[in-house]
Amino acid sequence: MTGIRNARRKLETLVAAGLAAACLSIALPAQAFLARPTLFAAVGAATKAPSGWQQFCIENADECRPGADQARDVVLTPELLQQLYEVNKYVNDRVTWTSDDALYGNAERWTLPLDRGDCEDIVLLKRKLLAKAGWPQGSLLITTVEEFGPAKGRHAVLTVRSDRGEMILDNQTPEILFWYETKYRYLSRQSAADPNVWVAFGTEQPKPPTLLADR
Repeated sequence: MTGIRNARRKLETLVAAGLAAACLSIALPAQAFLARPTLFAAVGAATKAPSGWQQFCIENADECRPGADQARDVVLTPELLQQLYEVNKYVNDRVTWTSDDALYGNAERWTLPLDRGDCEDIVLLKRKLLAKAGWPQGSLLITTVEEFGPAKGRHAVLTVRSDRGEMILDNQTPEILFWYETKYRYLSRQSAADPNVWVAFGTEQPKPPTLLADR
């Protein structure tokens, strides 16, 4: 029990440090970002939640309960955009990607990381930090994707919903992109109404009229 308490204290310290880093930000040129097309991904029917999420919720029930503000929309401001950049960078820098097999001898285990973890763990920590900072849980959706190219494989990212569309926080890049700017095929994600309900993405996705010149 002492080991568990110490781990929880370390995690609480990590969360506090992450929020402090998010507050120590300088203004980014956000207007060009906010001017990008507003477009929401098409999702379809409910699908089975990943086994890692189910196991995580057994061990961390408080992290999996729908929030009172679950479906509240976020009005994206330059300040909130900067907070996303800071939290994304903080976690990406803090947590060294390490496979579940190397850490736990298990092919799939989702958990909140301290300094090592895989893509799902990194997403969970970003979700926790942003929720602590006041983002509604329904705007922070764990998302499974498939990568294209020679390194094709499954991956997890965090979708952040706002009135300006859906942004992707990814441990593979410090850049924040709208979902339609990434090179992923989207598979499933949490419902904005309930984190324990997962929905599949539609096979046909909307496209913006044009992608801006900076992409």
